[in-house]
Amino acid sequence: MLTARWTWILLCPVAVSFAGDGAYINFETPQVHPITLTPDGSRLLAVNTADGRLEVFDVTGDGVAAPVWIASVPVGVDPVSVRALSKDRAWVVNHISDTVSVVDLEAMNVVATLRTLDEPCDVVFAGTPLRAFVSCSQANAVQVFDPGKPEQAPVTVPILGEDPRALAVSADGSKVYAAIFESGNGTTILGGGSSGDGTIVFPKNVVNDPLGPYGGVNPPPNRGSEFLPPINPDLPPPPGVGLIVRKSVEGRWFDDNEGDWTELVSGALADHSDRPVGWDLPDRDVAVIDTATLEVTYLHRLMNLCMSLAVHPTTGEVTVVGTDATNEIRFEPNIQGRFLRVNLALADPTGSAATVRDLNPHLTYDKPRIAPELRPQAIGDPRGIAWNAEGTRGYIVGKGSNNVVVVDGAGVRIAGPFVVGEGPSGVVLSEDGGALYILNHFENSISVLTRLDGDALVESARTLLSFDPTPEAIRTGRKHLYDTHRNSGLGHIACASCHVDARMDRLAWDLGDPAGEMKEFNQNCLPVFDNACEDFHPMKGPMMTQTLQDIIGKEPHHWRGDRDGIEEFAGAFVQLQGGDRPLKGSDMQEFEDFLATIHFPPNPFRNLDNSLPEDLPLPGHHATGRFKNQGGLEEGDPLPSGNARRALDRYRRGLMDDGVIDCVSCHTLPTGMGSNLRRVSNRFEDFPIGPNGEKHHAVTSLDGSTNKAIKIPHLRNLYEKVGCDFTLAENASGFGFIHDGSVDSIARFVDEPIFRMRNDQEVADFVAFMLSFSGSDLPVGGNNNFRELRGPDSQDAHAAVGVQVTLNSTNHRDLATRQHLGQLRRLADRGAVGLIGKGVQGGIARGYVLVERHQVQSDREGEVVRFRDLAASAADGNELTFTVVASGTQTRLGVDRDLDGYLDRDELDAGCNPADPESHPGDGGCR
Repeated sequence: MLTARWTWILLCPVAVSFAGDGAYINFETPQVHPITLTPDGSRLLAVNTADGRLEVFDVTGDGVAAPVWIASVPVGVDPVSVRALSKDRAWVVNHISDTVSVVDLEAMNVVATLRTLDEPCDVVFAGTPLRAFVSCSQANAVQVFDPGKPEQAPVTVPILGEDPRALAVSADGSKVYAAIFESGNGTTILGGGSSGDGTIVFPKNVVNDPLGPYGGVNPPPNRGSEFLPPINPDLPPPPGVGLIVRKSVEGRWFDDNEGDWTELVSGALADHSDRPVGWDLPDRDVAVIDTATLEVTYLHRLMNLCMSLAVHPTTGEVTVVGTDATNEIRFEPNIQGRFLRVNLALADPTGSAATVRDLNPHLTYDKPRIAPELRPQAIGDPRGIAWNAEGTRGYIVGKGSNNVVVVDGAGVRIAGPFVVGEGPSGVVLSEDGGALYILNHFENSISVLTRLDGDALVESARTLLSFDPTPEAIRTGRKHLYDTHRNSGLGHIACASCHVDARMDRLAWDLGDPAGEMKEFNQNCLPVFDNACEDFHPMKGPMMTQTLQDIIGKEPHHWRGDRDGIEEFAGAFVQLQGGDRPLKGSDMQEFEDFLATIHFPPNPFRNLDNSLPEDLPLPGHHATGRFKNQGGLEEGDPLPSGNARRALDRYRRGLMDDGVIDCVSCHTLPTGMGSNLRRVSNRFEDFPIGPNGEKHHAVTSLDGSTNKAIKIPHLRNLYEKVGCDFTLAENASGFGFIHDGSVDSIARFVDEPIFRMRNDQEVADFVAFMLSFSGSDLPVGGNNNFRELRGPDSQDAHAAVGVQVTLNSTNHRDLATRQHLGQLRRLADRGAVGLIGKGVQGGIARGYVLVERHQVQSDREGEVVRFRDLAASAADGNELTFTVVASGTQTRLGVDRDLDGYLDRDELDAGCNPADPESHPGDGGCR
């Protein structure tokens, strides 16, 4: 380990405290390719995700010196990637805005804004003629734009994989490579956890099948004919549960005890697991796009989470960094501290061969922990890779380990780690190879590393970005989610290894413990309808990784509700991660305060005004064949468009649940969770708050599971879980819905017998509603109507948040543009969102915020203009970009960046720094 030395260049204070919780909304958006150089090497470009800006630096000086800040250009909401098209044009990808900002690096202004599909992640330029390729992660697509005519509609290239993000280009520009982030690892779930009471009939309990390798024993042993660890003799018999299997190189399906399930998964008996014969998980990791024809091929079986990639400059190999999980191995004691690997794959772009290397070759994984002084040798959560021009050295940054390691041309780690700032997520190498620039996301800084003797690196400078509005709770608490060195036994894993970016890895894990003990049920069993919740058995079976978005105040935790609050996870840092001791109470409070800030992003399926869609196309969603004998669709036929508003009515007033209660009786609005109410005599009242402030949202025994206590789950991220569909022979994901992922699709779940669906159109309506669930603005229940009880509020965002329009000489008179902008203004007038304007006016950067119906406050006190006049002032060279932002953030993002009460242009006019709350013209200051 080399001790870093650097020069801090303080462009502004790092820590800022804001008055009011609404001034900053945290979507916990991950960066993808956040730093780059212009083609001439003169400027360094970096995204400032927290501040919604592109930062521009001069790097023409001494290679060991800190970059010199030039400008900060407002772009969209949560920029995550930047690429330079030329020395004077940059394209910035705005993840929440669903846009690309085209930035003029001479005028330092956005000159065009391109709309994309949902959640764009990266952009590259390739092909003849040159085209821009933009990955759209949630849409599973790459969009192709003409940089010379950006106003033209793009071509959309579908990607057969979940969540394409990072992009790279072959040396000759003929191929674009897209890393499929949630590619899976060839694991899937076998049904075995259904109670058999008819509530849920899909899938079959194939683990109980006498034709299986264990003759129907459920749960089956995991070490020969025994269990490891041995079952506690004081336990009652464990419930029957599902089982995870993994596809081998030969295409056979094995569990962790080498039980061969192939015949029942993809063979002649595949229908025993409700799959078609020949069913497969292709495990596509990288999409290879031919830039001439836009045809797509794939590279397979590299790893589970493909986080970043680059092309080897001499061999042409596609080099991918990421992690691979061992989730097929059962029971927490058996995977303690070693449940995944951090890998580098080097793949021939034709798909003919691939080498996968462990980036932590010093680890043997034979025990859950090593000496604390050895753990900093590990790299964790790799998010960036760059090669020198000769292809002899590659540099990989670890977002969780806060370091960089060096590999040789064959991908073998040969040097490092070298410590950088917190949360490194991007790396770029100067053309001469003399300087390595690394963007540290969580610290909002750039580390400059230069070479000493051999492969040793030294941090010669660390430069802060121009401003960081991130609240202290986020900056303090993030380490408990991401840091792989602090709380793991080997130094390479953290909570975020599975709860990736505070979300999920799309896998199921069996974290039970045969040697464990029963835990007494102590939660809120669904009032009125349910009093049969049972104690928690330690052999709980597979459970899907859950998101950490908006979980604080939504207790209890876990699928079963067996953890009262976040405090009860302190022990997981030892039992699961292999750390030396549980987190202290103060650390857990920091963790909780951070998690409490995380919001769900805008729902991509809602209308612009946040209303539910009434004619939503449902590509990729298929009928189950339930109604084929009544003239309905065959299994596998595409579903028609769905009416989510109509489904909401049935959800609330349809006696859908076995003809006895409404959906909303359990899944309250607006989250879909159970209520925090309990019945007392003939009324309902809040369940008493627990000793750590935790709540007690309802748990039920009526969901059809052998686990007779399942917390009623929220429904706000169901659209993130699609990709498994047993009506198809090939699936992008091996897991679907409910606690163990065994119900393949939303259509299948709402088609279960307990729900009184009447036809395929009603199924389509409910699929549309489930996809559109997050976003609030839904009816809420009360305390006295047991069929529609009051539920918790949802921490999410209006569907319009992030929407952008850039006006110029041509389009500010365009009728469609004016109507669209008018709709945004009306939303802001109602207070549903905020609306800001940014651009260059008269040669200087200006900012604006809509303050009332037709009035806009500029960044100069007392200067108020009419909205219509401001829009009409836009022209070529004076482009103006309007952005919809979350309500409460518009003042900071529009006119008072540091929220010191002095507007930005007033501060600049006085010679003050609008990015420093201590620098302002009060009492005659500055100049």
